[in-house]
Amino acid sequence: MTFETLLVFSLVAFIGIATPGPTVLQALTNGSRYGVRASLAGMAGAMLSDFVLIAAVAIGLGTLLATSAFWFGVVKWAGVSYLAYIGIRLLRSKGTLSVQVGVTPGPPASAAALFARSFLVAVTNPKGYLFFSAFLPQFIVPAEPQLPQYTALACAFVTIDFMIMLAYAAAGMQAIRLLREQGALWLDRVCGGVLLTLAGSLALYRRQA
Repeated sequence: MTFETLLVFSLVAFIGIATPGPTVLQALTNGSRYGVRASLAGMAGAMLSDFVLIAAVAIGLGTLLATSAFWFGVVKWAGVSYLAYIGIRLLRSKGTLSVQVGVTPGPPASAAALFARSFLVAVTNPKGYLFFSAFLPQFIVPAEPQLPQYTALACAFVTIDFMIMLAYAAAGMQAIRLLREQGALWLDRVCGGVLLTLAGSLALYRRQA
């Protein structure tokens, strides 16, 4: 694998990650509620899910989901249920503001919960497995050892994912500092609605024969 190949991969990955999806919306919401530092736990969960998805593709689980209607359905409906659960929680939120001007953001109720939530959002999305199954092999040189190549791609992807989530979390925190209590309520409503929309699109998503 050449440096140019890794650079092209990083550029495409940046575009794909920066497009709002479940994990970056989680970072935005966590940043607005708890501040950037506390939301790092959620980012860690999303980063671990990146490694899990890429490792799964490397050992062939992405191909399994692409060919097995049963296992695709299992992962798909787990993802739909979890996204809908989080979306409904945000819609029912009272917009309680944890970040206030001049006050150090308070810690979330549980860093472990933030970690698990972001991890599960990504790891139960079959689109992630199918995306990596179609995307990663294009940058792998079959004649070279594959483990170092997958490792390099995973590290590049996770680094980019972290930087983008960090930016979203910072944007969420700054937005709440400007909009105050009412802004917290509306941000929760918007993110909840988008997550429910993503859950609906995932429910309608069909495995390609």
